[in-house]
Amino acid sequence: MTSNEIRRAFLDFFKEKQHKELPSASLIPDDQTLLFTIAGMVPFKPIFQGKQEPVFSRATTAQKCIRTNDIDRVGYTARHHTFFEMLGNFSFGDYYKREAISWAWEFLFKRLELPAEKAHIGIYKDDEESYDIWHKEIGVPDNRIYRLGDESNFWAAGPTGPCGPCSEIFIDKGPEYGCGRDECNIECDCGRYLEIWNLVFMQYERDENGDLSPLPRKNIDTGVGLERLASVLQGADSNFETDLFLPVMEAIDALSTGEDNEEQKRIIAKRIIADHIRAMAFLIADGIIPSNEGRGYVLRRIIRRAVRTGRTLGINEPFLSRILPIIIADMGGHYHELRERRDTIERVCSIEEERFRSTIEQGEALLNEEITRLSMAGDNVISGATAFKLYDTYGYPVELTREIAEDRGLIVDGTGFERLMDEQKVRARKARMAALSSDSGKATAEVQELESGLASEWGKTEFIGYSQLELATAVKAILKHGSVVSELSSGHDAEIVLAMTPFYVEKGGQVSDTGTLHWPGGEAKVNGLREGAGGVIFHSVMVVSGTLETNKEVRAVVDAGRRADIARNHTAAHLLHASLRRVLGCHVAQAGSMVDAERLRFDFSHFSAPSKEELAAVEAMVNEQIWLNTPVDTVVTDLTAARDMGAIALFGEKYGGRVRVVRIDDFSLELCGGTHVRSVGELGCFKILSESSIGSGIRRIEALTGRNSFNYINEQVDVITALSAMLKAGPKDLPGRITSLVESGKEAERTIRSLRADLALAGISDLLSSAINIDGIKVVAAVLKDADAVGLRAMVDNLKQRIDDGVIILGSVSDGSAQMVASIGEEARGRGANAGKIVKEMAKVVGGGGGGRPDMAQAGGPDGDRIDEAVEKGREIVMQLLAHRS
Repeated sequence: MTSNEIRRAFLDFFKEKQHKELPSASLIPDDQTLLFTIAGMVPFKPIFQGKQEPVFSRATTAQKCIRTNDIDRVGYTARHHTFFEMLGNFSFGDYYKREAISWAWEFLFKRLELPAEKAHIGIYKDDEESYDIWHKEIGVPDNRIYRLGDESNFWAAGPTGPCGPCSEIFIDKGPEYGCGRDECNIECDCGRYLEIWNLVFMQYERDENGDLSPLPRKNIDTGVGLERLASVLQGADSNFETDLFLPVMEAIDALSTGEDNEEQKRIIAKRIIADHIRAMAFLIADGIIPSNEGRGYVLRRIIRRAVRTGRTLGINEPFLSRILPIIIADMGGHYHELRERRDTIERVCSIEEERFRSTIEQGEALLNEEITRLSMAGDNVISGATAFKLYDTYGYPVELTREIAEDRGLIVDGTGFERLMDEQKVRARKARMAALSSDSGKATAEVQELESGLASEWGKTEFIGYSQLELATAVKAILKHGSVVSELSSGHDAEIVLAMTPFYVEKGGQVSDTGTLHWPGGEAKVNGLREGAGGVIFHSVMVVSGTLETNKEVRAVVDAGRRADIARNHTAAHLLHASLRRVLGCHVAQAGSMVDAERLRFDFSHFSAPSKEELAAVEAMVNEQIWLNTPVDTVVTDLTAARDMGAIALFGEKYGGRVRVVRIDDFSLELCGGTHVRSVGELGCFKILSESSIGSGIRRIEALTGRNSFNYINEQVDVITALSAMLKAGPKDLPGRITSLVESGKEAERTIRSLRADLALAGISDLLSSAINIDGIKVVAAVLKDADAVGLRAMVDNLKQRIDDGVIILGSVSDGSAQMVASIGEEARGRGANAGKIVKEMAKVVGGGGGGRPDMAQAGGPDGDRIDEAVEKGREIVMQLLAHRS
């Protein structure tokens, strides 16, 4: 079976068992404690914890996962990966151990026809129920069932959270893969016994003290590594010899060069690249862009490690974009985002690869200088500081520094490097802790527990604001400073929970509504909202008059004008997205957005600044749609049907069982839970304010609609009218008139510089006559009037033609600031005079800085009143050096 067939067989098997097949969640988890989705259960963690009600009681997924804790072992072992697929079946309070065990056995040994006599089972040490099912019901012999402890067979999502005993299924690959010991069993890491399925019986919650308490319901969480299962079914010695990797490794091999006696190193290198190139494809497809922090840094490290490894194979030209199509073609059938974002994936990888190759060249230049210096000094140790600078400043991998050092017979001070790395980690950790401690939005554990209790009591808050902007509803709870209170008096603020709400809570880039609450004798302002555990919506309110009480009926009223402005901007974001894809290409994908009442901000993937003409075409296309006044339709359906319709799923958005599709004729079709206008004509007008880069391959457009675009256009007209009156020119003549004025100004500046230079040069004979002679070296030190930095350098050039191998120190004041230049001839340099060091000392006098080469340097400072003192300082330094050396 191919890997695609295995994946499909697994999902179909559990669909037969009444499981709902769900698409893979993003590699970016909702869980803030995780950098990436590391297991199939991660998307369901809130359900296991009882914080969220499941839409289905049974589910099955093929979940894409990223783990980087063992990245340095990737390629050196048969099973370690950064990216892998976890096949899983899940029960949310439905079936439990008996079904999970029997179905796993049925799928592996009946459906896939693996040899049952090769099966070995691990169970938790005191799990008698599992033992009886495996032994008495399934028929696994006692000598092939192993009782293991907490480290092996008690699974947890982390230090705290859902956990429970587990049961693992191993396949005996045969004695030829083992260590040969009689006592060899599933606990041995020799490779004979391969774990392919872990059945977790999720029934406990572990708190911060390590104590266990029962979860609201008993759950099942299982995980099958697709790569491992493929290796068994395809008779491969390692995961890398399956169809998931072989085509990629063959393509890498075709690009590489190397000697046969380096075959083992070549195999490891090809494995690393094959693994990493899968990871980078999926990370970019989920909207991650290389950067210097967080997920972007992991992606950057993976790309750079692949490129660096390629160099060891003799691949010295960009190659990632030549390999990526193989992965996209093979896996894009199931993971549609790979095909949808193919151009983005290939372009991001190519840009990062080219930048890193440039970085390597810069780092090698610095490293070669250091190696030359060490050779002249008779030293053979590259300092930890040098290795760290190469890594920290240039992004030069320490592994590459070590390789080059080894080739030159040198070593790297690894201890010094690690010490500096540890110091950097400490600084970064302190910065993160400071950021967390200042984040007032993070609720304490007590508040989270309180909110979970409200969710259990009241359930998800019903939002009816798509159709109603005001309604009568009841106050279900009032939270003030983390405690439930019964009432809130005038002048006080708190968070409240309503039975139903017309207020939209911030989500998908759209800001929350604001408005008011009214009741007999009282009023409160609704200033914002947030969604808590279990879908409970918390309204941030300030009581203006009267007293707000629990269970009181209030009339909730949304600020209709503000909602309309937000809806205009949100609908415009959909039109903008569709227009960008038509003008720039279908690789354009939304990478973030912010929609409020004033403007919209839209981030999208593209790899160069759109031209003026392209932006104009996008703007015109959006406005054409507005003038057509096409209706905006919405339909609620399931995710599969929405995808079949061709709806675009936006990056960063999480979708449940039912999704809302927003359609603007055949121009735009997107999944979106935000609020929109009834027809696009309500936007009135669309105007792009700016376009800029916010990161590698990510662009940002800011734009206006409705009254805000109208006001902006009026402001521009006012400016043009004022300029026309000032310059006595019509609007169409303004560009030419302003260009003429700018050119006249530049010409005037050039004339002034020339006159200043002439004035300065006119006094050259006076400067020459003021030169002093120190042991055969002429020294000129003077302050010039009305000379800027350009004039000073011109004077230095002229003096150098008249003073052969002399010393020139000049200063002047321009716009109140001191300017200084020093030129040192060869003989004076031989006696210790250094222009760069001299101007640095001069700059201290005027409160500034500067530097340059030993023969020529310049400096400046804000204290122009002390320029005479600074020049005198330079003259004294030169005289002391020359007199001392003579």
